[in-house]
This record gives sequence, C-alpha cells and structure tokens, in this order.
Amino acid sequence: MKKVEAIIKPFKLDDVRESLAEIGITGMTVSEVKGFGRQKGHTELYRGAEYMVDFLPKVKIELVIQDELLERAIDVIVDTARTGKIGDGKIFVTDVERVIRIRTGEENEEAV
Repeated sequence: MKKVEAIIKPFKLDDVRESLAEIGITGMTVSEVKGFGRQKGHTELYRGAEYMVDFLPKVKIELVIQDELLERAIDVIVDTARTGKIGDGKIFVTDVERVIRIRTGEENEEAV
C-alpha cells in the first residue's frame, strides 16, 4: 500500500475529489495548510500599506491506496489540479507498512 499526499490549490479540491471518486477512491483526509515553494509568497495592499504574505493557503489531500491504484491516482490528481501556473503543488508518495481499522481490528487492505 502507498500513502499519497498531494498539496494543491484550494479551489481545485472539489474537482480532484470528484475525479478520484470516478476511479474508485472515496476515502481521503483533507487539511487546510499554508506554505510556499518557488512562489515565495506575494505582496498585498491593506489600508494603503503594502505587506508580504509569506505562507499561501493550500489544501493537503492524504490517501492510503493499494499499489495497483497508485499510477491512476497520481495521473488523476496531476491532470485535475494542474493550472499551468506556479504554485500548482506537489505529490509525495510513501510506503505504508500497516493499517489497522480501530473499530473492527481489520488490517491492511481490508482496513482501507
């Protein structure tokens, strides 16, 4: 199993969620996060004063999926979240050794 963490622009969340559901991925965790990469933030004007916004709002989607769904999930996220502009986000993939469903005690694929 793999854990996929995708950092995307907030307005793309619904589209990505719907696209993942179409390929059979329904369980996910979503968090509102802030950060920056090459964008390095931007300046804004407030009451006539210019100030720097270092951390930009993003959304982090976390999925734990079976190995055979990995490439399709990545393709869906990339195709759906891409705007072609800086700040589209990143995807991180890590191995998951063990999953346990607390309620039933089921493990691994049965727990996902």
